[in-house]
Amino acid sequence: MTPYLLLLGVVAAERLAELATARRNTTWSLDRGGQEYGRGHYPVMVALHTALLLGCVVEPLVAARPFLPALGWPALGLALAAQGLRWWCIVTLGTCWNTRVLVVPGLPLVSAGPYRLLRHPNYVAVVVEGAALPLVYTAWVTAASFTVLNLLLLGVRIRCEEDALAHAAPLRHPPVPAGDGAR
Repeated sequence: MTPYLLLLGVVAAERLAELATARRNTTWSLDRGGQEYGRGHYPVMVALHTALLLGCVVEPLVAARPFLPALGWPALGLALAAQGLRWWCIVTLGTCWNTRVLVVPGLPLVSAGPYRLLRHPNYVAVVVEGAALPLVYTAWVTAASFTVLNLLLLGVRIRCEEDALAHAAPLRHPPVPAGDGAR
């Protein structure tokens, strides 16, 4: 279980790095007239993602879950692939990437990197990671619970982003396909 706890520690450290990046990018966006949308669901999102990491620790310990190689190794591969996709999104969006929904007037929408393939690639990473990370150590209750709750939350989040982008569309030059991480 120790390697799994180390993995979760690395993921938690990555989340903290993402939050620091998001704070810096929020300042950048607000300094350029950015407007935030969907503040109401943001605390729920933070709580859900925190609960995912806690569930990944607690469930295997409390329920004495074993490591099952036939499940754990493929799940680890998917979790790592999700991290790669997430960072591809972050690098592609640069200073416009955020954990919040911020729209900066006049900036074009991103259609490079993973955004040329998918409208919301970061959310694909979140869905895959939320299912796979707990299954590395057979925390199936955590995986199922997070997946269901996250899909409900993503419905709200994606609608919020689409509404924000539609509202900002007249301010954009030229309109191109959007991706998650509103600019």
